[in-house]
Amino acid sequence: MADTVADVLLDRLRAWDIRQVFGFPGDGINGLLAAWGRANNDPQFVQARHEEMAAFEAVGFAKFSGRVGACVATSGPGAVHLLNGLYDAKLDHVPVVAIVGQAARSSMGGSYQQEIDLLSLFKDVCGDYVQMCTVPQQLPNLIDRAIRVAQAEQAPTCLIIPSDVFELEYVAPGHEFKQVPSSLGVAPATAAPEPEAVRRAAEILNAGQKVAMLVGQGARGCAAELTEVADLLGAGAAKALLGKDVLPDDLPWVTGSIGLLGTIPSYKMMMGCDTLLTVGSNFPYTQFMPPLDAARGIQIDRSAKWIGMRYPYELNLVGDARTTLRELIPLLERTSDRSWREEIESDVADWWDTVERRAMTDADPVNPMRVFHELSKRLPANAMVASDSGSSANWYARHLRFHGDVRGSLSGTLATMGPGVPYVIGAKWAHPDRPAIAMVGDGAMQMNGLAELITVGHYWSQWADPRLIVAILHNNDLNQVTWEMRAMAGAPKFTESQTLPDVDYAAFARSLGLGGINIDAPDALGPAWDQALAADRPTVLDVRCDPDVPPIPPHATFEQVKSVAAAVLHGDEDRWGLVRQGLKQKAQQYLPGTKEED
Repeated sequence: MADTVADVLLDRLRAWDIRQVFGFPGDGINGLLAAWGRANNDPQFVQARHEEMAAFEAVGFAKFSGRVGACVATSGPGAVHLLNGLYDAKLDHVPVVAIVGQAARSSMGGSYQQEIDLLSLFKDVCGDYVQMCTVPQQLPNLIDRAIRVAQAEQAPTCLIIPSDVFELEYVAPGHEFKQVPSSLGVAPATAAPEPEAVRRAAEILNAGQKVAMLVGQGARGCAAELTEVADLLGAGAAKALLGKDVLPDDLPWVTGSIGLLGTIPSYKMMMGCDTLLTVGSNFPYTQFMPPLDAARGIQIDRSAKWIGMRYPYELNLVGDARTTLRELIPLLERTSDRSWREEIESDVADWWDTVERRAMTDADPVNPMRVFHELSKRLPANAMVASDSGSSANWYARHLRFHGDVRGSLSGTLATMGPGVPYVIGAKWAHPDRPAIAMVGDGAMQMNGLAELITVGHYWSQWADPRLIVAILHNNDLNQVTWEMRAMAGAPKFTESQTLPDVDYAAFARSLGLGGINIDAPDALGPAWDQALAADRPTVLDVRCDPDVPPIPPHATFEQVKSVAAAVLHGDEDRWGLVRQGLKQKAQQYLPGTKEED
């Protein structure tokens, strides 16, 4: 039997070493599903519960592996469902290839069932490369380019294939006019800046007396180089949220996250520095960077498309982070005045003390910060951690102390709800021998995490390390938005939009044959984490949390405080709890022995 287009497509994916494709079936890809059966499920079709989750799983795979993630969906609604996950990939610069079915060629243009103009639909989210295969000879070039462009641009790409084309006999492109043959593989280039620019960067940095570094995901794999630069310059380093795993938090000069979810040491360092070195970050919130006329700035980024756009940098270096730092280090002079570095380290030590006190503050029934604090004390050195969006992202950013080879991620730029559980599913396919942990609010869990527990239950026995833990902040409130209403609009909680139905998440997990632990007392948290981290199967920790613990920034502005006060005065249903918890948390910042400032 001759190979079909679908047979060759799967063979091409195997040749690119794509081992899993996350998806959901439909008749628009029936020909591809039949080929999958003939190929003995190689690459493996990983069935999500929804196409959006398939896209998130591909993003999670790509984020935690550094390789191209792949997802597949049928025509029409299946294709539409992929969009949110693909936009997550686009905004966080993650390589994902989407393979999408389309109505048969004979019906296109006839307003046929499930016919959508998919080229138009995907032209923004997959704008770097989106093409439709209409004849077999196109196939190798289209799939090869989709993968190469995804790798080169760190972006999602899309290949659209009409349903009847999947079933056509494959014909390779020939040595003919208007035929485009293709080949496998790519040897990537390493970008390096010009030597004169590196010399100028060294002059600026050597002249600085109070140097601050801002590092992002583009600096991943450069911990040794960043450490040497920081040591030479007596600098501290703040981390953009997507770069939380770039430097370990047990380094005394690492100030932690920056921005709305950031730490006081990061804020103080940025407001007090005279020189800023940004490496591999496109952090968007300028107000958390030094005042515009206060610091000389240098940015290092692999692409000129993303450089020089957040701060008036004096010098913008286009180059691979590691290569550029290695060329820069021999030109840097060790600063003899270490007072700036000592101040940063003192602030960092005080911050971690404050974090612990805040986490251990009583709440009703459990302080959500303690969920993260207890994990931080037990976090395996090879763990993969994903946070969902919402209040869980606040505690992930501030309270988890990464060390060793811990990897972490979340939806950084799109900040969409719902990727926490599918991210760790994708991560487990990237590294099946490592534990994975998702920190998720109950809103995100109800949105789609519950359904993806079914996916976990279906596949976990295939993983070398069975540990996948989902910790749920169970407060029956869409808590981040509730607090944003209070802090930004001065509005009391709108119960009809914010209050969630009560669900026993641990019982649902147990019904699937997974571990499920209900926790409603703070002293039970540590033993529950110990049990989950030692379990022989995935486990859900269902933690009853106090919704009145404020996830607002530790360096809250006067306007934010005034707005929360207005919400109280306007009759917020939780006003007494939020006042009590707000005062408790703020008090931890000013206990004797601390010197933190707002």
